[in-house]
Amino acid sequence: MNFLRLDHFVLTVKSIEASCIFYQEVLGMEIEVFGEGRKAAKFGQQKINFHQVGQEIDPKAKSPMSGSGDICLITNESQESTMEHLKQQNVEIELGPVKRTGALGPIQSIYIRDPDENLIEISRYESNT
Repeated sequence: MNFLRLDHFVLTVKSIEASCIFYQEVLGMEIEVFGEGRKAAKFGQQKINFHQVGQEIDPKAKSPMSGSGDICLITNESQESTMEHLKQQNVEIELGPVKRTGALGPIQSIYIRDPDENLIEISRYESNT
């Protein structure tokens, strides 16, 4: 097989509305309504579909639960700009900036939590600095 990119993934959340607000206002993603009123946060060529706890869409993960996500998002913004934006949005930085390794090499990462306590790693490749 030959994969080109990630298209979408699903986060099971306690409140789709709270998740939409966070991913739109804090992370700057576009909220898409599709299907029969389902919602997703779009960015670049991918999206995050939201499933409400207890109302997941079949087929689904074997044990869907909120707060079990751990994702890394790549930005071209400076770490300083990202931290200032998060401060303005009253989002606590859990860790960072710290050096990590991304799919394409060294990255600098800042870690935050979304409303469901999913770990969100906001990273920038060091070659962009």
